[in-house]
Parts: sequence; C-alpha cells; structure tokens
Amino acid sequence: YIQAEKELENTGIKLFKAAQIETPTYEQWILENLKEGQCIGFDGSVLSVSEVKKLQIMLDQKLIKIIKEYDLIDLIWHDRPQVPKNQIYIHDISFAGKSISEKLKELRMKMEEHHANFYLLSTLDDIAWLYNLRGNDVSNTPVFVSYALISMDKAWLFINEEKITVSVKKELEKYDVEIASYENIKTYLNRLEAGDIMALDPSKVNSMLKDSIGEECEIINIKNIVTNIKAIKNDVEIQNIKNCNIRDGVAMVKFLYWLDMNLENIKISEITGAEKLKEFRSEQKNFVDTSFATIGAYKEHAAMMHYKATPSSDYTLEKEGMFLVDSGGQYLDGTTDITRTIVLGTLNEEEKRDFTLVLKGHLALAKAKFLYGVTGTNLDVLARQPMWENGIDYKCGTGHGLGMMLSVHEAPQRFSVPYNDARLEKGMIITNEPGIYIEGKHGIRIENTLLIVEDETTEFGTFMKFEVISYCPIDIEGIKTSMLNSDEVKWINDYHKKVYNSLNEFLTEEEKIWLKDATREI
Repeated sequence: YIQAEKELENTGIKLFKAAQIETPTYEQWILENLKEGQCIGFDGSVLSVSEVKKLQIMLDQKLIKIIKEYDLIDLIWHDRPQVPKNQIYIHDISFAGKSISEKLKELRMKMEEHHANFYLLSTLDDIAWLYNLRGNDVSNTPVFVSYALISMDKAWLFINEEKITVSVKKELEKYDVEIASYENIKTYLNRLEAGDIMALDPSKVNSMLKDSIGEECEIINIKNIVTNIKAIKNDVEIQNIKNCNIRDGVAMVKFLYWLDMNLENIKISEITGAEKLKEFRSEQKNFVDTSFATIGAYKEHAAMMHYKATPSSDYTLEKEGMFLVDSGGQYLDGTTDITRTIVLGTLNEEEKRDFTLVLKGHLALAKAKFLYGVTGTNLDVLARQPMWENGIDYKCGTGHGLGMMLSVHEAPQRFSVPYNDARLEKGMIITNEPGIYIEGKHGIRIENTLLIVEDETTEFGTFMKFEVISYCPIDIEGIKTSMLNSDEVKWINDYHKKVYNSLNEFLTEEEKIWLKDATREI
C-alpha cells in the first residue's frame, strides 16, 4: 500500500486497499456503481470460471449483463507486444526425478478417482512440470505460454509450434504427447461429447476455455491435481534443491563480504548492489536467471515490501541504517528465495527492537513441531506473536511454496492469516519470512527456505517439523540479545555453525575469515 500510494500520486487513480474491512471488493464496487440492466464487458480468457460465476451471481441482483467474448483492450492497444516465441527446452530427468510417463500415470490415477476421462490444465508452471519442459516466456519464471489436455490414453500440448525444437519434439513423441497449435485448444474442447467427463479447476481455468467444451460433455470441478502433486518434491528434487541452496548461499556470502569490504571505498547503490549479487549468482553451477527482480531496499525504501529501485529512486548506501535484500536464483536444480536485512551502521533502539522481533518471529516458526494435518494458517500466528505482543503486524503472508526451477511463489501451501486449506506435507518446500515495515523509517525481513520433514509418530499421531535449507548468516549486529531466550540463542548459534560448515570450502581464505566472524556465537 505504501508503494502503491507513491506510484498513484497525482495520476487520478484512487487506491482501494484490498482485504481491508472498509474496502469493497471489485465485484461489490461494480454492483454499487452500475445501474440496473447495464452491461459489463471483459476478456473471458483472463478471468477464471470461479471469478465469472461469483461476479454473475452478484450482478444478477441488478440484471446486469456480462459480455466476455471480446478482448476490448486489444482493439485499442495498437503497439501491444506479441506473445513471445522463445524456444522451449527439456528439463533433464536428473533434475526432475520423474519421467513424463511417471507423472502422467500419477495424474491419471487421480483422474480415475474423480471418474474423469479428460483433464484440462492451463497453469503454466504445472504444464512445464508435467512435461519436463522449461521456457523463457515470462521474466524470471521459466515457463511458456501453452495449454495441456490429458485423456486416459493421450496427452496434448497446445503451443505455438515455432517454440518446439527437434529435441523437444522427439522427447514428447517418446511419451506419446501430441503437439497442437495453441489456438486449436477450443476446437479440441468442442469435440468432447456425451459420455466424456472433463475435470478442471474452476479457480484456474479461464471462462473462455470452459465455454468451449462440448455441450454434451459433463464437467466436474476439482482442485488442480498437478499443483498438489508438484508441491510434494520427490527425493531427487529435494537433493537437487538442497545442493542449489548451498551454491546460492555461497553467492550470498560472497556478496555480503564484497559489500562489507567496499562500502566505504566505492559508490554502491541499491541498483549496483543488486547487479553485483546477480554477478555472484551467475558464477555458480547451473545458474539460469534470477527468480524475481531483486528487492534491494535501503532505509525507508525497505518499508515497501516489493520495492524495486529505479534510476530516479536509487539510494546510495552509506555506513548507517539497514539494507534489505530479498533475492533468489533460478538454477537447473532448483529455485531459491532468501532475504537478509544487512546492518550497515549503528542502529537506534527502535531499529534493534524491530530487528529482534522479526528474528523472534522467524525462529518461532522455524523451530515449530506440529501434528500432521495442520495447514500454514494454523502456524502463521507463531511468527506474528512476538510482534503482536508489541502492537505490530505486517499486512502480507509469512511464507509461500517454492518451485523446482519454476515459480518462486508456488501453490498450494503458504503461511497466511487468510485461511489456506492445504495440509503441510512431507516433501513440501516453503519460505519463512516475517517482517516489520515502518513507513518513512525502515523495513526488516528475514527469510529462509524450509523443507517439511517427519519428526516422530506417537499414539497421538505423526508430528512434523522444518529443516532449514537456506545457508547465509543472519546479521548479528542487529540483534538485541537481551530480548532472546536461551533456546533462541542456541538455535542461532547452531544455525550459524551449520552455515559455516556448509559453505566454507567454497570460499577464499579472506571470505572464510569474514564468515567465521559473521557466524560467531552470540
């Protein structure tokens, strides 16, 4: 909201702060502002079946009509960029851990449970995962514009055929995956007939696709099957993700060392700092790209959770205050996401208190032991409690799923106050990133990646816990140790010992000495 207010200033556009009690949803606003019998238009390919249904139910109160057959923006956007035609490539099974046939078999077993003989998939990361392919159509996320249709004995990939290389074509043919033109998806769907049962996720499939399905075909609404299968990483994926997090930690430590050694010698800004971090990541094995645009935010800029420096906003770093760096990498063997708030100079009492409160929230969640069956919503309060006790809150989630060289925000698991019904399963990856954001002053976030593992089984059930797989020191200069209990101090010291032991062999002698000091006991 802080960032939005600044970006919308003097534009004539009014900010509606979503998810606030006093703020109407866009559906409510439309209902209140349109007159009875009026008409609203939108592109049916960009609103989901569920969204359209919800909107229709509300607008029926005023007999407001919906027309969704036209992309009205396209009619006036004359220099609109074309859909990318970048070639796609195979994500090797040594990284993926399962072949296309294994994944299709797993999907079809789930289809059978729902008595469906067709399944429609439009989420790009799920399609990429299912067919062991990656692309370059979306910045920082290696996916490609496409649709997928799966029957009990066939599978189709609907895509611009210019994207298909000879090797990709041979790979898909090996697993009986048929390539079809992207635009032909509606034709194939229209051919479905009586006796066919199509399963789809109404929250993910767009309204245009649903309307294209043959009228005699039965449609059953289910949650996205592939999303839930993909979320539980197999053993090969887990080992790969652990390996890439070590290399990502090496890049982070090299960056922190470089920043510490050069802050007073050369001009370093939010932008040049982010560029240097990308350079260190690019030196690591299997690096492909950053997993999102790095958030390098100095002082009060860090109060904007998704701040991205521009030439006009770029701050030069100095030996004072805090520098928040939220960043990640796309590697062939995994996706990373890590945040460190770096202390550049002496902090005042408020800054130290807030840094320590964020750390306490982070530790409370990282140390959690929980009964199997709970969701991220059940645990979210652990991270917020230290802040709530001081009348502080942050208006975002506490953590999200991570892909396997895919989306840096992966469903279905997350830590959040709004209810999330995805159980935390063994093999899921999720981030832990509480924060405090004080407008005009500072922003603090500490983020690690967690792997969900089993702890023990008793007569009361199976208990789970988190294994931290991010390796980078937490800046102990920001910690007010008097606010920590002995268990918290032990956790930090144990974690820092693991960081040093995991990374030191990949560092120069000077970097090792620096890391030894950065991970010293408190």
